Amino acid sequence: MNQRLPVQGPQGDLLRLVATGRAESRAELARLSGLAASSVSLRVEELIDAGLLAEEGAGTSRGGRRPRRLRLSPGAGVLAVADLGAHHVRLGLLDLSGDPLVIEEHPCDITEGPRRTLDRIADAFDALLTEHVPAGVPLRGVGTGVPGPVDPATLRVVTPSRMPGWNDFPVAEHLATRYDLPVLVENDANLMAAGEARWWPGTENLMVVKAGTGIGCGVIAGGRLHRGRGAAGDISHVRVRSDSSVMCACGHPDCLEAYASGAALMTALTEAGIAVTRPADIVTLVNDAVPEATSLVRGAGRRMGEVLTVLVNFFNPDVVAVGGSLSAAEPLLTSIRAAVWERCLPLATRDLEIAPARAGRDAALQGAGALLLEAALTM
Repeated sequence: MNQRLPVQGPQGDLLRLVATGRAESRAELARLSGLAASSVSLRVEELIDAGLLAEEGAGTSRGGRRPRRLRLSPGAGVLAVADLGAHHVRLGLLDLSGDPLVIEEHPCDITEGPRRTLDRIADAFDALLTEHVPAGVPLRGVGTGVPGPVDPATLRVVTPSRMPGWNDFPVAEHLATRYDLPVLVENDANLMAAGEARWWPGTENLMVVKAGTGIGCGVIAGGRLHRGRGAAGDISHVRVRSDSSVMCACGHPDCLEAYASGAALMTALTEAGIAVTRPADIVTLVNDAVPEATSLVRGAGRRMGEVLTVLVNFFNPDVVAVGGSLSAAEPLLTSIRAAVWERCLPLATRDLEIAPARAGRDAALQGAGALLLEAALTM
């Protein structure tokens, strides 16, 4: 069952506070929203009657009688989200708070084109809903991440490097033919950043680097995802210094992606006679102390660090979190740190933390859930 969230204005604000875990009682809702206690109670009762909130048990006391605890109703609905990669797709059903109900991974070849790929994702969503969601619990929104730039105004993929046939394709419109619901389409690194932000409480300014088949970066500025006009954080096509010259898939020479991406490292290892089929194989080779792989990963980390040096000096983030399949190779993170510490101003690195991403493989799905809930509450 597809159904939009029946909330408006202040109701949506209150539901958001409960869904994100910031409030668990009527008193906390009144304090955080600035609404009168009587107005909060009226709207909470409406949300309970709509089957979106439930009130039970006892919450945390701040003195006096313990308040009854508010939570999302089990029947409030689910969100269907996907994280599309070059060769696989991770799919999940989340509750409205972003907690996963079920997550699966399927092989997927993005070069088959947008229609076939998106239809397969939609078919997989439908199968998950049939198998795991009780009748009567509505689907409230659908979202997918893609490994390419997305225009936030049109939700179309724009000039992607490794997605033949996807340029200017109306991804949201295509999914909307299956689901008359809020549809989210976002760059995968942006989704990773939105999901990772939940794991760094109190961190207002965060950069999340995705090092996998390609290279991406999501930016959280002032606690919110910064998209720009769709290209914010796209470090993959920053030109790097090199004694040689390598043409990037974008048509320009010497882009970071042409030297430091998982795809570039796999090509270099294959040319050296070492068989690899995915970035995770590179990590295995590094852990097995294969010198060719270790050297390539160190070089990739150094080049990423050189690019990040400019961004750290410019943006001055609190944290640079490194995720993606290549991030499990320790020499990558070590080389990134070394380059940034060497080249950045002391003021920029004084309190900077460069660390492995905390959210794990499902960061993009968590980010999609958070952004999709926001979309569902405002559409």
